[in-house]
Amino acid sequence: MNNWIAPDTNLLPDFIIGGAMKSGTSTIHNILEKHPKVFIPKKEIGFFDIDNILEHSDFNFFTDNKWVSQSMDKDPEKMWRWYQEKFKGKETSLKGEDSTTYLASKIAAKRISLQKKDIKLIFILRQPSLRAYSNYYHLLRTGRATHSFEDTLRFNPFTVLNRSLYKEQLENYYKYIPKSRIKIILFEDLISNQESVIKEVCKFLNLNFNDLPKDALNIHSNKASVPKSMTLLIRKNTLLRNLGNARYTNNLPYKSNFEAKNRPFLVKVINKIHAKLNPQLAIDPPKINPETKRFLDGYFYEELKGLDELVGEDVLCKWFNNKKN
Repeated sequence: MNNWIAPDTNLLPDFIIGGAMKSGTSTIHNILEKHPKVFIPKKEIGFFDIDNILEHSDFNFFTDNKWVSQSMDKDPEKMWRWYQEKFKGKETSLKGEDSTTYLASKIAAKRISLQKKDIKLIFILRQPSLRAYSNYYHLLRTGRATHSFEDTLRFNPFTVLNRSLYKEQLENYYKYIPKSRIKIILFEDLISNQESVIKEVCKFLNLNFNDLPKDALNIHSNKASVPKSMTLLIRKNTLLRNLGNARYTNNLPYKSNFEAKNRPFLVKVINKIHAKLNPQLAIDPPKINPETKRFLDGYFYEELKGLDELVGEDVLCKWFNNKKN
C-alpha cells in the first residue's frame, strides 16, 4: 500500500465528491467550480480505485491475448504523475475532484485514508430504487446497457444495484475516515432546497457561500433525453460492446493502442448512422414500472436498515414512506 501514498500532498485534492452515481454529483461539481477559490478538473478521474475491475471494467483491455490494465505496481511514478498533473498550477486553490465510484469502493476508502492530508468527502444519497433506475439509463445512453431494465435486474443486477447499498459503503468509510471529514447530503434535499444544501457544503469546506456568483445556483446538470427507440439503442449497444471498449482508453495512464487506433472510426460511423435513425428526444425517461419499484423498494428497505442511525438522520421514512421501521 505504500505505493498509494502521494509523493506531493500539495497536488492532492482537498475534497472529493465521491458519489453516489446519478445522485447529483454533477450538480454539486458545477456549482462549486464557479466559486473563485475552487478548482475541480472537468472529468471524473477515478484514481483511487482505478485498478478495481468491479468498479471500472472498461479501464481494462484484452487484445492479442494480452491484458492492458491500470496498475500502480508497474510504475507508481507514472500513475501519480498522471493524477497529480490534473492539479498542477492550482496549488493555492481549494482543489476538488468528483469520482462517482468511490462511495461503493472499499479500496478507495482505504487509499484515501492513507494520504498525509485530511481530504474531505462529500457523498450524496438518493432514493435507492430510483437511483438504480437512473443508473440504468446512464448505462444505456453511454453504450453499456444491452438489456431492458427488468432484464438487467435478472441477468446482471450488480451493475445497477450495487451503488445503492449505502449502509455498508458508509460503514466502510467510517472505518477508515473520521465522520467529521464526511458530509452526507440527500439528493431529495438538493432538489427541493438547493441553496440551503450548498450553504452547508460551503460551510463544510470552509468556503464563503457569498463568494459564489449569483447565477451559480441556476445550474441544471445532465438534462434528460431518451432515444426514439429503446430497442434500436439496445441493439446498437450490443454491437459496439462486442467490438471492444475504447471509450476511456485515451484518458488513462495505460492505454490500449490497438483499440485507440482501430475502433474509433468504425464506432463513429455506427453512432452517426444510429443518430439519424434513432434521434435523441429532449424528454424525461419513462417512469419506473410500479411493480419493479415495489420489488426494489422491498429489497433496499431490508438492506438499508440501520442507515438512519449511521448518518444521524431519518432517511428511510423519506424514501420508503409506505413502510415502518
